Amino acid sequence: MSTINRQIRLAARPVGEPGPADWEHVEEPVGQPGDGEFLVQVLYLSIDPAMRGWMNAGKSYIRPVEIGEVMRAGAVGRVIASRHSGFAVGDHVSGTFGVQEYCVSDGRGVTKVDLEAAPLPTYLGTLGMSGLTAYFGLIEVGRPEPGQTVVVSGAAGAVGSVVGQIAKILGCRVIGIAGGEDKCRLVVDEFGFDACIDYRSEDVRKALREHAPDGVDVYFDNVGGDVLDAVLLRLARGARIVVCGAISQYNSTKPQGPANYLSLLVNRASMTGIVVFDYADRYAEGIARMAAWRAEGRLKSLEDVVSGPVAAFPETLMRLFRGDNRGKLVLKIAD
Repeated sequence: MSTINRQIRLAARPVGEPGPADWEHVEEPVGQPGDGEFLVQVLYLSIDPAMRGWMNAGKSYIRPVEIGEVMRAGAVGRVIASRHSGFAVGDHVSGTFGVQEYCVSDGRGVTKVDLEAAPLPTYLGTLGMSGLTAYFGLIEVGRPEPGQTVVVSGAAGAVGSVVGQIAKILGCRVIGIAGGEDKCRLVVDEFGFDACIDYRSEDVRKALREHAPDGVDVYFDNVGGDVLDAVLLRLARGARIVVCGAISQYNSTKPQGPANYLSLLVNRASMTGIVVFDYADRYAEGIARMAAWRAEGRLKSLEDVVSGPVAAFPETLMRLFRGDNRGKLVLKIAD
């Protein structure tokens, strides 16, 4: 074990896209666990669009990362020292360990994971927060019914790809929206969507008229902006819009709100946000159901694993905003 813990800390609140000046690279001695604590070597870091929001000051669904604090991140790792009765050396665990190589934990918010059931990166994707967001957002907020049309933006991403697959399992017609031919091909051929609209080369509103002639019953929004406005004009009566994210707006200094929101009135539709932490007492239910679908071959996992040191985190994060990732983006920092 190294005696040095390398970390990435937030140095400034970004204006627009995060840049090198917004991060501080820190080295400090590896902490040692006290009574009731254990030491985790972090192996994989979860790279999520929500991280951009966590860097901002102001009220949100979770407190902001403070200046000088280790950047918040979900992660999986291995227990390498323990003075905690519930965690033994060699256990593999998932938790919010932060962008660093080692983390001392008291066990709160930490769960053990089973390597025989799935590879470690899958516990950051389909069997982690991304998958749980998709599961509860679609089932509890979207409430799809068999035969209904579900549209998913960011369809090739960590959340969107799972949403679409679950909707298919539930008997829905599923239309994805993604950027580029390769992603659209992945969404249809690998994840089993019925169709996929390339927002970079197609008129989204026109394509929706073709693929959803009777309107959109459920829209799971991961991107916001122009795509959201286009879908708002194609809603079916009683449609449900699930607001999960708005990655197209996260780095904008003048975020764009929906211009076509009166469609909610005309179509007696609803728009509701999903924050996965609200379902914490039901995580086991969601993971068990998705693990069963995965074991049956009905739910596929795709992790886009980038290998590199902790110092590679800032550049890896930017892959999300360039649309370079396929499925769940993960940074592997150790074996």
